[in-house]
Amino acid sequence: MKFTLKPYQRAALEDMLAKLDRAKTINERETTPTSVSLSATTGAGKTVIASAVIESLFYGNDDFDFEADDGAVVIWFSDDPNLNEQTRFRIMEASDKIVSTDLVTIEPPFSKPMLESGKVYFLNTQKLSKSSLLTRGHELVAEDEVLEGMHPSVQPDLQGYTIWQTIANTIDDSDRTLYLIVDEAHRGFGTKATRDKSTIVQRLINGHAGNPPVPIVWGISATIGDFKEAMDDAHVSGDRRYLPPVQVDGFQVQESGLVKDVVKVDIPAEAQAIDMVLVRRAAKKLKHSSERWQAYCESQGLPDVVKPLLVLQAPNTPDHDKLGEALDVIFDVMPELGSDSVRHVLGQHSMQTFGAHQVDWVEPQVVEHRTGVRVLIAKDAISTGWDCPRAEVLVSFRPAKDHDHIQQLLGRMVRTPLARRVPGDDELNSVDCLLPFFDRKTAGDIVKLLTAQIDGVPDPTRRKVILEECVMTPNKEIPSIVWDVWDNLPSMTIPQRGTSPVKRLASLALALSTDGVQQKALADAAQRIHRVLDESTELYKTRVKAATAEVLAVRLQEISAKFGGKTVEYADIVEQADERAIRAAFEDARKAFGSDIAAAYVDHLTIDDDSDDALRDAFVRSAALACVPEVREAVDKASDQMAQELFEEHADAIQDLPDDRQQEYRDINALAATPQIDRLGRPRTRIEDYIEEDNNGQLSRAELVMLHLMSDENGEAPITKLNDWEGEIVKHEIARVGALAWYRNPPRQAADSLGIAYRDETTGNWRSMHPDFIFFHDVDGETQASIVDPHGHHLDDSLVKLQALATFAEEHGNAFHRIEALSKVGDVMKMLNLRDQDVRASIMTGGHSVDWFYNSQFAVNYYAEG
Repeated sequence: MKFTLKPYQRAALEDMLAKLDRAKTINERETTPTSVSLSATTGAGKTVIASAVIESLFYGNDDFDFEADDGAVVIWFSDDPNLNEQTRFRIMEASDKIVSTDLVTIEPPFSKPMLESGKVYFLNTQKLSKSSLLTRGHELVAEDEVLEGMHPSVQPDLQGYTIWQTIANTIDDSDRTLYLIVDEAHRGFGTKATRDKSTIVQRLINGHAGNPPVPIVWGISATIGDFKEAMDDAHVSGDRRYLPPVQVDGFQVQESGLVKDVVKVDIPAEAQAIDMVLVRRAAKKLKHSSERWQAYCESQGLPDVVKPLLVLQAPNTPDHDKLGEALDVIFDVMPELGSDSVRHVLGQHSMQTFGAHQVDWVEPQVVEHRTGVRVLIAKDAISTGWDCPRAEVLVSFRPAKDHDHIQQLLGRMVRTPLARRVPGDDELNSVDCLLPFFDRKTAGDIVKLLTAQIDGVPDPTRRKVILEECVMTPNKEIPSIVWDVWDNLPSMTIPQRGTSPVKRLASLALALSTDGVQQKALADAAQRIHRVLDESTELYKTRVKAATAEVLAVRLQEISAKFGGKTVEYADIVEQADERAIRAAFEDARKAFGSDIAAAYVDHLTIDDDSDDALRDAFVRSAALACVPEVREAVDKASDQMAQELFEEHADAIQDLPDDRQQEYRDINALAATPQIDRLGRPRTRIEDYIEEDNNGQLSRAELVMLHLMSDENGEAPITKLNDWEGEIVKHEIARVGALAWYRNPPRQAADSLGIAYRDETTGNWRSMHPDFIFFHDVDGETQASIVDPHGHHLDDSLVKLQALATFAEEHGNAFHRIEALSKVGDVMKMLNLRDQDVRASIMTGGHSVDWFYNSQFAVNYYAEG
């Protein structure tokens, strides 16, 4: 893959490969069709995951020991040809092995008896309809519809087979395995509105008119419910085995930085005609965003500058004059834009007149890459299936009753333009939504729909919704010594599944060489691993000798019987391995030590003798070493140690690299099997709300406090998102003697958020907790940081998070003055001092509820101590 997969994408890839392998086995052994589904929230990168799965089907995957399916044929099915074209482009963009000739859009004439292995064929609903040239002749037509002199079932010109026959022949061929991927699978099942389409896709899945059902069906959608229900019904009836679905962890999607963190909503404060006022505000937001992206991309040395897009969403019956007036307002704010920077995606695929402006049509799927398009007029053509990460501002002229259309369109705008979070910059991680015809309640309903669409994400980690933004930048009143302390605070990574210490080391060394941090890092790492392998050859001489014999021996079994006899005889035979067998055995070394290091080790062994015999011996020795567990453990241990040394040695140099390169090193660091320590990045901008809403829905101005690391121009920060006792704690801490600063730690895995890794007891997956507050005080003339984490003790995950905080304090407590967990017991705020060894030991041992700890002798009154 050209892309480095996010941890949750790797997990989904591994799960999907296991499901598809099982599905193929069931189909081969039991001749039972199977189905599986992948569901992931908008912005999770479902097509990237699918690309990785398809690449693995065609070429295998060493990371997960998945063998290629030489007979694999994939049909990618949707109800939109344009969506198929976008998917085709994305697969080419993501995969470094699948080329354009492997991705075939089926168009008439398509005269093939069978689909070819190793290819992805794109089909859409219309091409399977009765009127399609691909299907004509598939069904008998009425007598009065037959042309004179023609047989009623005659094939269309140049079409020796209908597409249905081609698919049936592919399914019937024992050397091929047909995988059907149903994109946006929720649109093909279960509703009256999609009855015709669902009939077609169900005929394709289930078979009809004597044609067999597709053996393996894979449904992909953000909302997989209807597809799942249909497959469940088929499972119950015995027609198809429905394997457990693959559900992408929504928590990790939000953590990944692929989706924007902040949704800002502007609505009229009272009923009045202010639509053009909000359009002007939207244009100003577009201008400001453009300037910030320009400055950021130039400061990072990025080759392409992000050009943010403003979407004008029209109702079903657009008012062209009003849209023209809106364009006038936009051009007044941004005179540098002209008619060439505006396009529309309305149903009329031709130039349209909006007021005094002539606007051309553009295909929705190309908008993202046509960066000259800065304003897009749309209705709902881009509300399903399209993603436009650079779309950052939405003005919707739809009335309040159309909130579903707005919510769907907002769902297309949540991807981050760089496919990563901009570290510490809420402004560049946000989307603006301006709704001239909405009241607060209806706008709030949209926001709830949008922010709740990620299943499994706890409330505090969902996207922030801003009604009146307070843009905060680093507080000028904070002394520089505080930031110096900040720069050295430890934060933990979340480990990834399916990782290897050697591959992590190789990736790190390659990155260091690429960035010019250490030119010969890869060669140096390879030499050190080679020394470990040489030493292991001597240390485990007997084990290596036995493994060598196994590599050189190809074990066979001969079965014989005599004519007329009643018995069968078995004989074990050992043959000498030939060159091909040795090369196959060497694959184990490539998997164990990484391709680069394994190949380099062969060169290392043959540096003084490059004869065929020496080369053969080198392959055998490498393969044998990979078969000895103790050798692999030694290599893994040495790799982890070298990687840690390299990270420590070059920490400052890595910190000076552009954001995208720093993110690369964070991703490499997280490839370890256990959580690793990483440096905190500094926040750049933070967006909070000047407006707060109480439990009754009443709005009021937020309380402002001083000394936050990020503040408005007056040095103040709103504490909108804090509950009552969190606010009390902040005011108590900054009133202490020696108080210098405080920080509301973002509740997500980000460069500017202190994270602590822990295992989710339910799924076994790694997750991260983020303590609420970091306070900075002058303690006896030294600036020190403290973690203060107030949390309710009745939540399901409160114990595992408390234990994670205790473990963190055990290992990294010396970096902090205090590490305290707080919770209210009745009306009293109780505190557990995690710098205290006895408190830590009791919590880490467990055996009690969190409630018990806060009521035990280990807890003290928080406000009672100074």
